[in-house]
Amino acid sequence: MTPGNNGASTPEDDDPFGYLYADGQANGAQPPSGGYGYPNSVNRVRAVGTRSYGQQPQAGAGQTAAYGQAPQQQGAYGQPNAHYAAPETLPGGAQTAQQQLPGGGGGRGGRGPNTKGLLIGAVAVVAAVVVGIGIAMASGDKDDKKSEDQAGSGQSQSQSSEPTPSASKSAASQAELPKVDAKALRLSPGMSTASEFKGAKADGGVYVTGFNQVGAKVTWTVDGIEKAGTYTLYVNYGVPGTDADATLVINGDAVSRPLSMKNFGNSPKGDWEQGWKNTWATVNLNKGTNTIELACNEGNKCDAVLDQFYLEKGNRSS
Repeated sequence: MTPGNNGASTPEDDDPFGYLYADGQANGAQPPSGGYGYPNSVNRVRAVGTRSYGQQPQAGAGQTAAYGQAPQQQGAYGQPNAHYAAPETLPGGAQTAQQQLPGGGGGRGGRGPNTKGLLIGAVAVVAAVVVGIGIAMASGDKDDKKSEDQAGSGQSQSQSSEPTPSASKSAASQAELPKVDAKALRLSPGMSTASEFKGAKADGGVYVTGFNQVGAKVTWTVDGIEKAGTYTLYVNYGVPGTDADATLVINGDAVSRPLSMKNFGNSPKGDWEQGWKNTWATVNLNKGTNTIELACNEGNKCDAVLDQFYLEKGNRSS
């Protein structure tokens, strides 16, 4: 063994690809016979750059194509080349198999599942569900609102159709308790009825006149009082634009406070037709028959005409 030459059996010479390099060839490296892992796949391993694919050799099997020269294509794209075959197609080569997916899927040539159509279908289903929920909620709100409106309307109709307590009380009292017109009253001497002034509420527009004299008196005998207690006596009267008053007597007992017959609203003086008014007083009545008198006594101002008398239950001032 000489210096600089370690012999042919050194580890460096064990490089299986040493024949590809100049120094390896100088040391006698030879390419192996047979392909690596693919027996008989190729006849000889060529040096890098010497093998061409799909090109007819022009000067011999070992002649390489010029650098940059495009190899001559044999056949159309996708067609098998007569000068080249994939290793797995040769005898003893590795066998691979493509598993074809259901529905024609798999390799490049197959068609995969229609994911776009499935996505569109899923979106359509979700949109339909959302729209259905929105319609249901809107319908529910409308139904709730309609129910509330109907309930509110029913309540309003019930309240509006039912009279107020005071109106109901007044109507019931007038229907149940006695009422008298002027011509049904018992008059003291010197008094009479007339209908000259228009506006009286009594039947036929008749009213009592001649009350403006001391000793004048009208009497109303009230029958049918079902229960003893407090009542309100109403009197319709007319004055000629001036104030008047009278003494009220219940079952023979004079009421200490005179019945006021003022010129409410300040009707013009001397205008009887504009002077029709209404006044009231609280009285205590017995069960059964009662006598109510309105008298012109000393100290009273009795320039008035009398129209109607009627009763209501209870005390109006309470």
